[in-house]
Amino acid sequence: MATACSVRVRGVVQGVGFRPFVYRLALANMLTGWVLNGNQGVEIHLEGVEEDLAKFVREIKTRAPAAACIAEIEVAAAPCEGLSGFTIRESEPLDQPTVRVSPDLPVCDECLAELFDPSNERYGYPYINCTNCGPRYSVILALPYDRPNTTMRGWAMDRYCSHEYHAPANRRFHAQPVACPACGPSYSLKEGMNLISDATEAIDRAAELLCEGKVVAIKGLGGYHLACDARNRKTNFALRVRKFRKEKPFALMARDLEVARYLVQLSPDAEGLLTSIARPIVLAPKKVELRGVAPENDEFGVMLPYTPLHHLLFASGAPDVLVMTSANRSSEPIAYEDHDALERLSGIADAFLIGERPIARRVDDSVTRVGAFGPMILRRARGYAPGAAARLPTRRPILALGADLKNTITLAVDGQAFVSPHIGDLDHYQALRAFEETVRDLISMYDLRWEDLLVAHDYHPQYASTTHALNLLCSSRCAVQHHRAHLASVLAERGEWEETVVGVSFDGTGYGDDGTIWGGEIFVGSIQRGFERVAHLRQALLPGGDASARYPTQAAAGFLSQLDEVPDLNTEPFNFGPRYQNAMQLVSRGVRTFSTTSMGRLFDAAASLLGFARETTYEGQAAIWLEQLAKGRLNVNAYPFPFTNHELDFRPLLESVIRDRMQGRSTGEIAQAFQRGLARGLYTSIKTVCEEGGIRTVVLSGGVFQNELLLEDLKPLLEKERLQIWTNHVVPPNDGGISLGQAAFAAFEQKAANGAP
Repeated sequence: MATACSVRVRGVVQGVGFRPFVYRLALANMLTGWVLNGNQGVEIHLEGVEEDLAKFVREIKTRAPAAACIAEIEVAAAPCEGLSGFTIRESEPLDQPTVRVSPDLPVCDECLAELFDPSNERYGYPYINCTNCGPRYSVILALPYDRPNTTMRGWAMDRYCSHEYHAPANRRFHAQPVACPACGPSYSLKEGMNLISDATEAIDRAAELLCEGKVVAIKGLGGYHLACDARNRKTNFALRVRKFRKEKPFALMARDLEVARYLVQLSPDAEGLLTSIARPIVLAPKKVELRGVAPENDEFGVMLPYTPLHHLLFASGAPDVLVMTSANRSSEPIAYEDHDALERLSGIADAFLIGERPIARRVDDSVTRVGAFGPMILRRARGYAPGAAARLPTRRPILALGADLKNTITLAVDGQAFVSPHIGDLDHYQALRAFEETVRDLISMYDLRWEDLLVAHDYHPQYASTTHALNLLCSSRCAVQHHRAHLASVLAERGEWEETVVGVSFDGTGYGDDGTIWGGEIFVGSIQRGFERVAHLRQALLPGGDASARYPTQAAAGFLSQLDEVPDLNTEPFNFGPRYQNAMQLVSRGVRTFSTTSMGRLFDAAASLLGFARETTYEGQAAIWLEQLAKGRLNVNAYPFPFTNHELDFRPLLESVIRDRMQGRSTGEIAQAFQRGLARGLYTSIKTVCEEGGIRTVVLSGGVFQNELLLEDLKPLLEKERLQIWTNHVVPPNDGGISLGQAAFAAFEQKAANGAP
C-alpha cells in the first residue's frame, strides 16, 4: 500500500547537484513525487512503499554529492496525491530564504577530461562546468539557486546544453551555469589597443605574455588576479613597484601537485588541504628560492589550479609556477568588475584576459596552514565562504559587522551564521565601499528587513564598522568587546555556549573596558554568562597610538620606558634612530601616549631590538620576521617571563634580549629564547588560572596565535597538564573571526533581554 511523506533537507544542498541526486535516488527506490529548491533548502515529496521511503531517507544521508553538506533532515507524513512519476519542479519562493549557499567549487576531473578531449563539444571551453563543479556563490544574484537568479541569466542554452540540462542521467542535469562555446560566455584578451576575441587565441597569447615576463590581469571565479612568471625576478620586482606591495609575500599557483611538491615541503595534512574541495592557498616551508616572491620569509603560499581557465593557461605553455596575487593596489579590495579592473589596473597589468560572465560579488582566495592544533584558516573566502560557520541558539536575524582590520561580516538567519568572504581593512576607502556593498548584498540575498535586525558591532567607538552600525535603521544594537569576540568565535564554532573556559585573547589592538588599548588578555567564563578579565600583560605605554603598529621602534619606546635601565639604542647594535628618540620624548612628557597591554606590540618591540628598526609594510610583519628568525634553533633556554599578581611581566624578557644582544649572542638564538619565554610565561599563567578556577578547558584566539612557533612550544606544556585546548578552525583566529564571535554574543544578549533561560 502506497504512503507519502515530505522531506526537507537543510544545509549546503543547492548548487551541488542535490536535486538530480534526489531524482535518481527516487527512481532507484521506485518512488514517485517531486523535488524543488525552497527558501530553506531542498523540498521533497515522496510516494511509495513504506520500506522504500525509509531506504530513501537513509541513503540521502550516506550517498549525497561530495560538495553537499547536510545540516538537518526533517521527515513528516504527507497526503498521498497518486503521482505517477518523479519530477524536478521549478522553485517556488514563498517565505524568507534561509538556505545555505554553496561556496564556489573547483573544476572536477570529469570536466577536465572533456576540456582536453578534441571530440567533446566543450573542448577548450574555459567555462566548462557541471553539477559537481564550477561557480556558485560568485554567480548567485538571489535565492533560490536557479539560472534566472544567476549571472548566467543572459545566456540562453542551445539545444545541446538544454538536452544535457534536462537529461536525468547526465552530470549537467539541472546544472545552472551550464554552457558551451556555441551558446555561453567567452574570453578575450585586451593588450593595449589590440583585442583578441577568440577565446583559444586569447588564452594562447596570455600564456605567451607570461612567458615573456609580462604581467597579465586574469578574470577568475571571484575577481581578477595579477599573474606573472614566478621564476622571473625582474617581473616580480616590477609587479611589487606597480602594485605598491613592498615586501608582503605573493601567492603562487603551481601547475600541478608535482610542481607544488618541488616548491614547498608538504606534509600529508598540508597536501590534503591543498587538494581539498576548497582549493585554498596553503602556507608551507620553502624548498627553493624565488626572488621577489616572499622576501625574508621561509614559507610560500601555494595553490593549485581550480578553474578550467587556469588549466588551459598551463596547457598553452604558461610557466609552471605563476605569481597569482589579488588584482588590486596594496590594501584595496580585489577588482571583480571589468570596467573597474581596466581602470584601476591600467598601470599595473600589461594585458587583460577578460571573461564575459559577470561576477556577482568579489571573492578572494582563502589562505590556510596546517598548525600544531590542526588546520587553521588565516583568510576565509573562496571555497569556504559563505558557508555556515556555526548554528546559534536564536531565530532572530543578527547582523555582525566585525572589526576594522581583516573585516568580515556575519549574518545569522534562523540561527545559521553565514560568514562573508574576507573584505579587508576599512581604513581604505575602496575596502569601506566593499564592506557596505557586502552588508547590502547579504541582507538582500536573504530578503531581510532592516527593522528586524539585531546589529552587533565592536566596542570601539571610532571604528568605521561601529559608525556604520550606529547609522543603520535596525531594531537594536549590541556592542561586543573585541577580545571577548575572539574567544566567542572559537566557542561558537564548537557550539559550546555554557562551558566555562580559560580564554586567552592575544593580538595587536582592541578597545578595552577601561578605554585603554588591550591585546594581552586572559578571561574566565562562557558565552552564556560572559567573560571576566582575570589577568593580562603588564601595562605599557604606546606613544603616538596607532602609528606604533607601523613603527616597531616607536612601540619599543613605550615598553622600554618601563625598564629601570636602558642603554643608548641609537648606537650599535641597535641603531634605532630619531623616531625612537621622538617617541621617548612623547612618553616622558605624557603627550599622545596611551596605555596598552598589547601582545602584538610586545612582539614589535622585541623585533626592533633584534634589528627590525624600519617601518612595517604590512600588518604583523615585524612579528612574522621575528618568528622566522627564531625557527630552526635547538636547545635554547627560555628567557624569564614571570606571572605575578595576575600580570605577565615583560620587563625581564626585554632586559634579557637587550643584554644578550649587547654581548653579541646570535639574533636567531635570542629570538628563539624570546619565543620560548613567551610560551613558558603563558603556560604558567594558564596553569595558575585553571587551578584557581578548577577549569580544564583553554581557548586560544587572536592574531598572535597565528604564530606557529608559539603554538608548537605551548602545546606540549599544556598537554602535560591534560588540559583541553580549543582553537579556531572554521574562521581565522585573527580579526577575520571577530564577526562570528560578535554574532554569538549578540544571540545570548538578545535571549537575556527577552528573559530566556
